[in-house]
Amino acid sequence: MTKDFSKYAPGYDIPALPGMRLEEVQTPALIIDLDAFDHNLVKMRDEITHYGVRHRAHCKMHKSADIAQLQINSGGACGVCCQKVSEAEALARAGIADILVSNEVCDPNKIDRLAQLPKLGARILVCTDDLSNIAELSRAAARHNTELEVLVELDCGGGRCGVTDSAAALELAQAILTTPHLRFAGLQSYQGSAQHAYEYAQRKALLDTAITITKDAVDLLASHDITCEIVGGAGTGSYPFEAASGVFNELQCGSYLFMDADYRKVKTKEGAHLPAFKHALFLLTSIMSIDIDGQAVCDAGLKAHSIDSGLPTVLDRPDLQSLVFSDEHGVLKDRANSLKLNDRLLLIPGHCDPTCNLHDWYVGLRNGFVETLWPVTARGKFY
Repeated sequence: MTKDFSKYAPGYDIPALPGMRLEEVQTPALIIDLDAFDHNLVKMRDEITHYGVRHRAHCKMHKSADIAQLQINSGGACGVCCQKVSEAEALARAGIADILVSNEVCDPNKIDRLAQLPKLGARILVCTDDLSNIAELSRAAARHNTELEVLVELDCGGGRCGVTDSAAALELAQAILTTPHLRFAGLQSYQGSAQHAYEYAQRKALLDTAITITKDAVDLLASHDITCEIVGGAGTGSYPFEAASGVFNELQCGSYLFMDADYRKVKTKEGAHLPAFKHALFLLTSIMSIDIDGQAVCDAGLKAHSIDSGLPTVLDRPDLQSLVFSDEHGVLKDRANSLKLNDRLLLIPGHCDPTCNLHDWYVGLRNGFVETLWPVTARGKFY
């Protein structure tokens, strides 16, 4: 769908307009290299075809309904994941029709909002690890005469949410099966701490444990004639293990589409850095001060990108090094004093997810020109 940008003024409401050159984009701004984006989209589509599994694309990373729709229409995704009810609301209102909140929802107000979402025509799934939560989900769905699909979450080694043994998973699954307005959909088993285990051997050990825990639960449920339509989990750093396991049938990768500096550190069995996906997300920044010898200051500070997973790297400039970032400023080491005022640089964020949540727009570029803009639909939706 062609968007109408006539109401926007560049530099005030929006960082750029279609047809502008990269040099005209207001900074700091999130840039998507559309050629790399398309490559990553197709590469994941090929991966799920190769492994014979489904992909439920995780939208907590980009929070964009436009991108989610592309992942479904062009990337082969069967639906999407998000982490919060407000994210699900934003995506459902934008027309996304199959949404898993891959998280527990326990607050009564949030449960009530969640139970209303099927009225928008969306299939809504949610995770649970507590019997009392099942009853609350049922009561809310009954109030609104809707149905929620529920996955039992396993703690497969991440030490966060989820039940820790198969017997508890069986008890929850049986409760869901007998509770009105709920449908048992399967198991959620995500090993989050494995995603950034950089060394292959460490990552494999974590995933071997996760797969064993998950298989034990699937087998126990099967012995009680309970079928799991979905056995979901995996992420960009781990998905080849889950996809090849014969246990998981649905992947939940997100960061593959943009790739950040931290994911680039994850290594293959041969010791190479993950080669499959390209960096597609960048933070465009401008140089605003060069008064101190050997350094330059850019206009992308902590309000423009997250450094929780490390400082950003500078695209195609190994001579420049990130030093320190404050609210509105980023200090770069520039030993050769090569940078001038208003020079543009593309930073590769350390962590794409929280970086994207700081911005209103993605600026999609191809061949140096702005081709499209996508709003960050669910920006700030973390409740």
